Amino acid sequence: MKHDIAFLHTSPAHPPMFENLVREAAPGVGVRHLVREDLLADAQRTGADDPALVARINDAMREAGSTGAKVVVCTCSTIGGAAESVQEAFKATRIDRAMADKAVTAGKPVLMVAALESTLAPTLALLASSAGRLGVEPEVRTLVVRDAWAHFLAGHTAGYVDAIVGAIVNANARDSIVVLAQASMAPAAAALEGLGITALSSPGPGVAHALALLGK
Repeated sequence: MKHDIAFLHTSPAHPPMFENLVREAAPGVGVRHLVREDLLADAQRTGADDPALVARINDAMREAGSTGAKVVVCTCSTIGGAAESVQEAFKATRIDRAMADKAVTAGKPVLMVAALESTLAPTLALLASSAGRLGVEPEVRTLVVRDAWAHFLAGHTAGYVDAIVGAIVNANARDSIVVLAQASMAPAAAALEGLGITALSSPGPGVAHALALLGK
C-alpha cells in the first residue's frame, strides 16, 4: 500500500494522536506509522549524536518512507535533529520544527520544558537553529520535570500531565512562552492555558507543517 506521509515514533502511544490529527486536517491523505522505541532508549544511553545511532535513525526514516511517502516526520524531539538530516527523495522534517519557529518569534522569554534530560540539548539546538534562521535572539531557560516520565511509561497520563503542569507553575512561567519539548506533553498545553500560561506543543503545528510540505 502506498502512503503520502509517514511518521517515525519512539513510543507506541503516539500513532493514534497523529493519525487523528491528519484525519481531521486532510482525510484523504494516506498515513503510515513506524514505532522504534529502541532509538530513544539508545539516545538516552549514548547521546543522539552518536554516529552509529544517527545512521540507524536515518535508516529508520528511510524505512518509514519506503511505501512512497513524500514527507517523513520524526515525532521524537530527542532524535529529531538526526532524523531531519537524512538525505532521501522524500522531505524529512521533525514534529517540533514549527513549534520552535513560533516560540522564538513570540517576543517573550522562552521556558523550554522536558521530561527527559536527553531532550534538552537537541531541543536547545533546534531553538537556536530557528532563532538564527529567523534573525531573533530570544532568552531561553530550561526545566526538566524528572519525576514525570515514570508516569508516562506507566500509562498514567493524568499523573504525567499533573507533574508537568505543577512544575511549570512553580517555575513562575506566566511572563514566558512555554515550549513543551516532547510530543507526549501536548495534553498539558490546555491545562496551562487555563492557568493563564501560554504554552506551545508540537503535534498540531508539526502536522500542519508536514501537510503544507505535502501540498495539502
